Amino acid sequence: MPAGGAGGLFGMKGFKFERPPSSIMRNVLEGEVMEKTLYQPLSGNEIPRFSGGGTMMRLPLRPTTDGLDVCFVGVPLDIGTSNRSGTRFGPRQIRAESAMIRPYNMATRAAPFESLSVADIGDVAINTFDLKKSIEIIELRYDQIIRNGCIPLTLGGDHTIVLPILRAMRKKYGPVGLVYVDAHADVNDTMFGEKIAHGTPFRRAVEEGLIALQRAVQIGLRGTGYSAEDFDWPRCQGIRVVQAEECWHKSLTPLMAEVRGHLGKGPVYVSFDIDSLDPAFAPGTGTPEIGGLSAIQGIEILRGCRNLEIVGGDLVEVSPSYDTSGNTALVAANLLYEMLCSLPGVELRN
Repeated sequence: MPAGGAGGLFGMKGFKFERPPSSIMRNVLEGEVMEKTLYQPLSGNEIPRFSGGGTMMRLPLRPTTDGLDVCFVGVPLDIGTSNRSGTRFGPRQIRAESAMIRPYNMATRAAPFESLSVADIGDVAINTFDLKKSIEIIELRYDQIIRNGCIPLTLGGDHTIVLPILRAMRKKYGPVGLVYVDAHADVNDTMFGEKIAHGTPFRRAVEEGLIALQRAVQIGLRGTGYSAEDFDWPRCQGIRVVQAEECWHKSLTPLMAEVRGHLGKGPVYVSFDIDSLDPAFAPGTGTPEIGGLSAIQGIEILRGCRNLEIVGGDLVEVSPSYDTSGNTALVAANLLYEMLCSLPGVELRN
């Protein structure tokens, strides 16, 4: 079974959780009829939300991205962390908390499951004893995931995983624009002498030409550092940096209008570290920093990404053991849903 198939998610060979799609959408394109299967999350009126399969939003589990517009995929990695580990359990807990999410967005009127073919494809089978090997595995798996244009929404996992994902993205799309939401810039040259860790991925991404630097923005940076260079280095590369203090006591809707203008046309990747939020909203993470964004501001950022040409996104650094209430994973699951609702092709319906 390929990495990320049913065995990768549940550890049970042959496990399959599916239900019939509610509809088949038929599109007429250049005189040809194209069929698309619109999978639906399992309703709480069909089976209680505390039961059923353990996929994202209780969607069908698919072994590949064939026929999918969007996939949820887990990368249960935490061997790149520098402080508190535990993000290997992030994908499982995010999926568990996602059972509460219903398919229609009451605020934006987005109807993603009536517009796009969406499913869960399980987890990437990383090597938990070898970080560098895991980076290779992730890149190869994402080469497969995006080869047909499917948009991956990733459940992390620590932030190291964004490097191999961006490497795969560049091979298909060229350098991508970036909306990066985090308390930390993650542009260290090394950590304990290592070039690959969760505090270095965007330094490597800049060096390798994975990001279109004039179409990149970092939002939410804050906390203490070693020198001004910690936040000034990305500025010197041409990345727009919005520190958390600039976000205090205000809506971020106007900021996101500016961000959309700044990024313009072209492929965009969205990377959302849960520690961008204040620990009051998301304590279950490895490197918390006070004075962060609110959950509402996180929603505003992701809703503000609508009309960008998003080709992928992630939600990383959820470490469930530091939040026994499950609220951090619940917030993460809802932010991934908002990311889904902002993707190209999602219709607004009354």
